[in-house]
Amino acid sequence: MSEDFQNEIKCFGMISSPAFVRQPEGNGVAERAIRTLKEQLLWVRHFKTVEELRAALAEFAAKYNASWLRQRHRYKTPGQIRAEQKGLEADAATAIMMAA
Repeated sequence: MSEDFQNEIKCFGMISSPAFVRQPEGNGVAERAIRTLKEQLLWVRHFKTVEELRAALAEFAAKYNASWLRQRHRYKTPGQIRAEQKGLEADAATAIMMAA
């Protein structure tokens, strides 16, 4: 079956790109995020309009980013993690030494 698949992608001009070690867990992370969204919002509320759904999704995202703790990042919220990353990016940009 694998050989058939490899031959098929060659036929379409694609190149096989094996996953790196622990990379498939990315699918699990995305699936868990979608499941959380469904369980916390989509399965418990009904929306009359698309605009009402859009507003609820924006509110959910803001609440998630401000309050849910991520074990992977030492129990910080996504908002805290982004703020730290932006701080690192700003520091990196100012620390560049260039020759004249």
